[in-house]
Amino acid sequence: MSTPNTDRTMLRTAFACGGMAVGMIGLAFASVPLYDAFCKATGYDGTPRQGPALTAGVATDDSMVVHFDTNVSSSLPWRFKAESRRVEAHLGETKTVFFQVKNTGTTPSTGVATFNVQPGLMGSYFVKIECFCFKEQTLQPGETLDVPVVFYIDPEVRKDSNTAHLSEMTLSYTYFASKNGEPVTAAVANTSTAGNKRDF
Repeated sequence: MSTPNTDRTMLRTAFACGGMAVGMIGLAFASVPLYDAFCKATGYDGTPRQGPALTAGVATDDSMVVHFDTNVSSSLPWRFKAESRRVEAHLGETKTVFFQVKNTGTTPSTGVATFNVQPGLMGSYFVKIECFCFKEQTLQPGETLDVPVVFYIDPEVRKDSNTAHLSEMTLSYTYFASKNGEPVTAAVANTSTAGNKRDF
């Protein structure tokens, strides 16, 4: 026969186990947005940082060539290109580059863009001030949309021995069909050539 102390111990153990289970489920759901926030804050895994514009006068004479790579999933009837395949950006200089997307299909369609930088170590120094990435867009048949990316390259890139030698980098975007604000991955068709990716 169980004693009151034994019953209380079993009840506490059951509550503790239940609390741990709920906590682990909560962590599982929170891990994706937490990881995403970590990557955006630190540039980890080739994810460009997000931040405010630098103050005037920070730009240096040193520069880096930024290539733009644009791709569209085969499930999305869109054409996607950058206004320029590449720009030269002085370190610390705020640059704006426009991209154009067009729905070439016969019905309205919704897409969302993902992005990455190469080499991945540049994610810590490529800072986006404004970007269309992860913003769901719905285009009517034949509709064209111009979307900007505003960015700068942190001059600190030259103080990192892993990136100090780099003279070029690539910013790559891929548009996917979107469902509930999330990209629906499928085969990707390359719609432009970003140029040679040297130095890495």
